[in-house]
Formats: sequence, structure tokens, C-alpha cells
Amino acid sequence: MSDTDEPTRYPGEFPDEAGYPDGRGFLSQDQQDLIREVLDPHAPAFAFTAVREEEHDRYAAVVGERELGALTYRAAGSGAATGSRLVLESTWIDPELRGQGLATELVRQVLDDVRRRGETILIECPIVATFIEHHADYADLIDTETSQN
Repeated sequence: MSDTDEPTRYPGEFPDEAGYPDGRGFLSQDQQDLIREVLDPHAPAFAFTAVREEEHDRYAAVVGERELGALTYRAAGSGAATGSRLVLESTWIDPELRGQGLATELVRQVLDDVRRRGETILIECPIVATFIEHHADYADLIDTETSQN
């Protein structure tokens, strides 16, 4: 794990995965806020369940009937070493609940579920990318194949 003061690959810009013609794009304020939360090792855990909603291609963070956030994905065919592969697209947390460790716990629960299912991932979401950069024990989930079916 890295020190939280260490700069990440995503200090406000990210590579061309966003489709910008100049090869650089900017993170939204929401994305920057969630990255700061993921990097805060002292953020308290928030008790919720991440529910995989395959009909909506997302994991929803829910407590009772209330949705607190979500992480969207899309299927990307078969991975190199395992069965299915998911592209983790974006993370959203209710703005009123930020700074409580919800983004960190949502990403952790999603990655734990992906591991349990024997799936691999490709990453578009800078929040997930930052989390894995600072939690190397999840790096094995990243599919090294570059083609997406």
C-alpha cells in the first residue's frame, strides 16, 4: 500500500480512455472527491451491501430500501485465464454520504464478488483504478488481454 500523500496517476487528468483526441482528459469534481475518499485510510467503514443487479449492469450499494451509490459495469466477453470479464465503468456515491468510506467499501465489495465468481476486470473508472493502485492484493483481477469482445 502507498502513503496517502503519494500522488496517483489521476491527479486531475487521465489518459485517453475517455476518448479525448489529445490523449488527456480531466476528472470531474465528483471523481476527484471519490478518489480522495478511496485514498483516505482513516475513513470509517459504512455498513451496507453491494448487490449485483445484472439486469442493470451495476452493483448497487443499498441499506434497506435506500440506494447509497453504485458501480456500473459491462460484460466484455471472456478473459485470459478465467470465464467472464467485466469492464468497470464508473462509481457514483450520493453526495450527502461522501467522506464516510462508502466508495472504498463499494469498490472492495465489488472486487471481492468478482473474485468469488472467477471473473476478471478491465478498468475505465478512475476510482477503481486508484483503489487497486493502493491495494495491490486486487491487481490479480485485472485482465491483461487488451481486446474486448
